[in-house]
Amino acid sequence: MGQIEELIGQYPCLAGCRGAMERALAILVRCYEAGGKVLVCGNGGSCADSDHIVGELMKGFCKARPLPDGLKERLREAGGKAGEEMASALQAPLPAISLCAHSALTTAFGNDADPVYAFAQQVIGYAGKDDALIGISTSGNAKNVVAAGIAAKALGVPAIGLCGEAPCAMDECFECVIHVPGTETHRVQELHLPVYHALCMAVEGHFYTE
Repeated sequence: MGQIEELIGQYPCLAGCRGAMERALAILVRCYEAGGKVLVCGNGGSCADSDHIVGELMKGFCKARPLPDGLKERLREAGGKAGEEMASALQAPLPAISLCAHSALTTAFGNDADPVYAFAQQVIGYAGKDDALIGISTSGNAKNVVAAGIAAKALGVPAIGLCGEAPCAMDECFECVIHVPGTETHRVQELHLPVYHALCMAVEGHFYTE
């Protein structure tokens, strides 16, 4: 829990989030230990945060993440010199998908069906039994993010919510909700970033030590 304690040392206002962050970290570690992936969604600034989280998980963040030796050798066998270069350049991922990134799918579904359920449609399509969902909404009431949480709950997929301090719809369908202090959108977003950075560092540190 070193990263969480360090975070609270830097942001004492987040002390009340310690328990929720520890539960969120446990969900993420369990997901990756089982070979799962993390789905992430949000709107506006929270959409950008979703992409940001995926960027920290899918490549080295604070630790070196060399590929397994067996995969390096298979790359060399498959590609010769190019495979050798790839074996040195590629990094081991913690698999994650931003549900905000698929504009053709989300706009087609929004036009043909209902845009409120575009994230939920992707949860239904992508989520497996060992996966996890992270939903971000400063109010905790964004209808499309809440719908994604309902879809995850229906599938038995644990969902982590990031929101502000007020009780919200996320509380009803997300397994773990991190309520950061604050109600103004920009203030909540300012605290979401260090929270998810700490979680990404902590889960990376669990699997990679160098």
